[in-house]
Amino acid sequence: MKEDYYNKPFIKVNNISFSYNDSKYILNNVNASFKKGEFTAIVGPNGSGKTTFGKLLCGILSPNKGDILIENNDLSNISLGKLGQKVGYLFQEPERQLFNPTVFKEIGFAHSFMENSEDKIEKEVEKLINDFSLDGLKDSSPYKISRGERQRVALASIFINKPSFLILDEPTTGLDLVRKEKLVELLKDLLKKGIGMIVISHDNLFIESIADRVLEISGGDIYEL
Repeated sequence: MKEDYYNKPFIKVNNISFSYNDSKYILNNVNASFKKGEFTAIVGPNGSGKTTFGKLLCGILSPNKGDILIENNDLSNISLGKLGQKVGYLFQEPERQLFNPTVFKEIGFAHSFMENSEDKIEKEVEKLINDFSLDGLKDSSPYKISRGERQRVALASIFINKPSFLILDEPTTGLDLVRKEKLVELLKDLLKKGIGMIVISHDNLFIESIADRVLEISGGDIYEL
């Protein structure tokens, strides 16, 4: 287990329940906690609520009951702008979070609203383009590249914010073995810097290569394996 960066968890889930349209609860009285510097894999059968859980943790969805704390602050009281600087979220379908005309503008979009010089933004974007093997694509449309390339663009656009915590939904989908290994190297480096991660994945080899712990969602509850 990696160093405990804080005495208290970065994310704490207290008795949350969630259902769509007042139907049966997908998650029922779930409790969990997640620390910085720790990689937690979330597994479970299709339809068990893994993606729903991830969306609850980053404020895309709100629980019907219970509460979620980020650094001991109720998530419902944190603005989406501030939350985005604390928690980065990767959708299972990366095209859902891409909307700029070029790869370069997509990755640098978040910084275009900050008081950063164009030179600084360009340097950070160029570094991420190199880190994610996107060389030669910076002027390409995110909608005219492969799914694996869109996945990497979406990841880079999250990383540029330097969030304290990452929630990644199936991040290895569409990546070949070489790029999976590069992603593992990058995530391990971020873990060493104290960034926490929750990764929803069916990729057992990927999980075994990096996870500190594995949680399974099944039957509306969450269990540590």
